[in-house]
Amino acid sequence: MNRPFLLRPSGKDYLWGGQRLNTEFVKNIDMDPLAETWECSTHPDGPSYAASGAFEGKELAEVLRERPEYLGERYKGETELPILIKFIDARSDLSVQVHPTDEYAEKYENGQRGKSEMWYVLDAAKDAKLVYGLKCDKSSEEIRAAISDGCLGRYLQTMPVKKNDVFFIPGGTVHAIGAGCLIAEIQESSNLTYRIYDYDRIGRDGRKRELHIDKAMQVADLNRSAEPRQPCRILKYRQGVASELLSRCKYFEVHRMLVNTERKQAVYYRADKLSFRVLLCLNGCGSIIFGGEMLLFFKGDCIFVPADSEIVKIHGQGQFLDIRG
Repeated sequence: MNRPFLLRPSGKDYLWGGQRLNTEFVKNIDMDPLAETWECSTHPDGPSYAASGAFEGKELAEVLRERPEYLGERYKGETELPILIKFIDARSDLSVQVHPTDEYAEKYENGQRGKSEMWYVLDAAKDAKLVYGLKCDKSSEEIRAAISDGCLGRYLQTMPVKKNDVFFIPGGTVHAIGAGCLIAEIQESSNLTYRIYDYDRIGRDGRKRELHIDKAMQVADLNRSAEPRQPCRILKYRQGVASELLSRCKYFEVHRMLVNTERKQAVYYRADKLSFRVLLCLNGCGSIIFGGEMLLFFKGDCIFVPADSEIVKIHGQGQFLDIRG
């Protein structure tokens, strides 16, 4: 039977990161800063690894090459994960950037995927903000001039951020995560980012970090962006669990799941034949029981559930993102 297993992430030490992923999520990754952990990934720039079960120690990409049926009938013939799941700790502002659409990436980036993504805000400083699109219609010439003059900020739409917010960022949207945000990100499996502005920051090599203005101007939506609004969220309850839909698009579906079981209760959970599922534990702890085995989970853990999995029982108290391909 197809059984769930824990994943171990790769880390990224980008200069804007902090240390909350080590101190609060116990990632035990020897990086300072620790800006991101790629929790569920087959991308070569940051693979994740099986951390329990029969495949312990192997890259998730290798596991899926051996067992492509783990992806599900929706992805028949594929051996790579179509999505990528991260934790992001922004101690400082991220660069103002844009990701390409699938069509642009396919044509100009050697057949790679574009990058649409969803952010779920785990925590935010009192004055935390993010950039989402432009305040008004602009031409690429006007944006280039603003970048050159250091006044791009006057055209950017900034939004206040608070814990539990949800944002969907389609490819082509100018955006930036602001300082003080702790975020779970679900995205297409892509690492294509075009920086537009980076506050003249100096990298480890002593030089300003590279910008990608020409490519960015080819993919960025420079029309006025509608102000992003929080989706209507309705908690649905059954014994021991409540869940709500956060985001649904053609790439993924994300629910927030709250588990609270008593000693004799359990929440029953499985992935169907169509697609794998991933449980990202945001808080709490407990156990997952299947086939006479028990898998313990804690805050920060990521659990891969293969398609057509056996039914498992979840015990404990925890908050998860329940992610479906």
